[in-house]
Amino acid sequence: MSYGAQSMTGELKGVIVKRPAEAYGDRAQVAAQCRALNYPAEPDFERAAAQHAAFVRLVAQFGAEVCYAPAAPGAGLDSVYVHDPVIVTQRGVVLGNMGKAARQAEPAALADYMRSLGLPVLGAITGAGRLEGGDLVWVDARTVAVGEGYRTNAEGIRQLRAVLGDLVDEVLAVPLPHWTGPQDCLHLQSNISLVDRDLAVVYSRLLTVPFRQWLLARGLQFVEVPDEEYETLACNVLALGPRQCVMVAGNPVTQARLEAAGARVWTFPGDEICLKGAGGPTCLTRPFWREAAG
Repeated sequence: MSYGAQSMTGELKGVIVKRPAEAYGDRAQVAAQCRALNYPAEPDFERAAAQHAAFVRLVAQFGAEVCYAPAAPGAGLDSVYVHDPVIVTQRGVVLGNMGKAARQAEPAALADYMRSLGLPVLGAITGAGRLEGGDLVWVDARTVAVGEGYRTNAEGIRQLRAVLGDLVDEVLAVPLPHWTGPQDCLHLQSNISLVDRDLAVVYSRLLTVPFRQWLLARGLQFVEVPDEEYETLACNVLALGPRQCVMVAGNPVTQARLEAAGARVWTFPGDEICLKGAGGPTCLTRPFWREAAG
C-alpha cells in the first residue's frame, strides 16, 4: 500500500477513520467515559454515527481511499479521533505516547491495524515522552511545528526529532497556553489548520507571537477565526487538497473568509460527533497517504 503524509494540504489519497460503533464500546459505560474525558454532554449515539457517516461520504467522494480501524481493547470515546495516536512519515508510522491518560492504549492498537495494511512502523515515543498527533502541523514536507503543552512535552519532541532524523530539516517546538487547563484537549491544531502551502486558518489569540511571526515570515496568509466561532471548531479544517477543505457546519464567518481567499469549502453537521468531544474533521482522520504538496 502507498503511504506517506508529511503534508497537511497535499491531495488526500488514503485515510483511516473509526466509526463511533467501534469507538464507543460498551454503551453502558459512555456516561462514565464522558465524565472522565470532560465532555460537556453525552453524545447521542445515533446522531453521532449519522454525522460521522456523512463526513466520511464527503471525504470519499473526492477519491480518497477510506480504511476503517476496528474496535480495540482499552479504547474509548476519544478513539474516534484517530488523528492523535500516530503520525505517518514517508518511511512509516511513528507511534505517539498519549498525554491524555485514558487514551494510552490507542497508539499500539492503531499501529497494529496499520501494519495489517502494510505500513511499517518507523519508531515510537516512549518513557516520559508524550506526543499526540493533534500537536503536529506539517508546514511543508521538511518542516514540522509541534505544540508543547499538556498533551505533548519537551521529551516527546526530543524523541520525535531523533526518530525523524534526515526526513526533516526542522522540528519547531511551539509553546501552548494553559487556556482552560490540562483537563481539556488544547492541541496546536486547535489554533491553526493549513489549507494550502501559503494559507492557514488561525485563531491568533491563542498563537504565541514568535510562532505567528515565524509563519508570516514564511509567507503564509491567515484566515482569522472570530471569537464566536472558536468553540464551534472553525479553526479545525481538513484539507482534501490545496484550498479544497471540509469544516463543521455553523461557522459562516470563517467559511466566507476561506472562500474569499479562494478556497472551496464543504461542510457537515458535527454537533454530536465533533463539538461534544472537541474534535473536528482533522481529528476524525488519520491521513496515511497524501500527494506531495507543491
